[in-house]
Amino acid sequence: MPSALIEIGLPVALIFIMAGVGLSLKPTDFQRVYLQPKSFFIGALCQLILLPLLAVAVIAVTGLTGELAIGLFILALCPGGTTSNLYTYLAKGDVGLSVSLTAVIGFITPFSLPLLAAWAIGYYGQNNTLIEFPVLKAWLQLIVVGVLPVLVGMAINARWPGFAKTASPYISWFSVAVLLLVIISICFKLGDKLLNYLLLAGPSVITLNLISMLAGFLVAHTLLHCATKTRTITLEVGLQNGTLALLVTTGLLSNEVMSIAPSIYSLFMFISAGLFTAWAVKQHKKALALAAE
Repeated sequence: MPSALIEIGLPVALIFIMAGVGLSLKPTDFQRVYLQPKSFFIGALCQLILLPLLAVAVIAVTGLTGELAIGLFILALCPGGTTSNLYTYLAKGDVGLSVSLTAVIGFITPFSLPLLAAWAIGYYGQNNTLIEFPVLKAWLQLIVVGVLPVLVGMAINARWPGFAKTASPYISWFSVAVLLLVIISICFKLGDKLLNYLLLAGPSVITLNLISMLAGFLVAHTLLHCATKTRTITLEVGLQNGTLALLVTTGLLSNEVMSIAPSIYSLFMFISAGLFTAWAVKQHKKALALAAE
């Protein structure tokens, strides 16, 4: 794997992703925590607690072990990112809630991810493979690439809102392009072992994605009784920042095998989110038709 792509390209892509989040944020977005505490905290708990627990359950049930299990768990610790905001908009969800969840959880992740990732390495790591997780280095790097760009993006949006609105789509496409390049590089690096790893990790990854979206939908639907918020939380739980996961697995840990699960997830989630969005739009149109009668 080209070292420049990992050492430079991946952090830069993540900086752009998080700056893109900041470009869509205003200080008033954080007021949602106080104005709509129930929907916000249900969404946050689903992503911060329910999703990692589901990952542990899926790993146990499917028998995933070692570095593949660690990679899947690290992926479950990541926030949504700009992709969840985009799909929430397309699915006629609550975009403000989606942006607020992405932003606040993005500020929490630099503190929670290093500690929980270190636990996962100790728990799932095999005896013949010595892996050390640099907690302090991870915390510092996640602050630099995950928190500061959001603050810069917010400052730009406050000063030049027109530019922020224009630049956001280009930033999203750039980050997706870099993510795809990293995934392709991982595939080439693994070579003949790739197919075997895909067969081992694929079922677990797909199961986690589908179960997490279903769980998010059921929890939100049961507790909130609001279609727009239910769609939002479903997508926030199901769409993870694969670029951040790959930064940890390839940039901090230099482990291609750990990167398999985040890579598969980063590709498959577009399929599941697309199908859910199509269904949500259809339901939205039905609701409008009924209301017009």
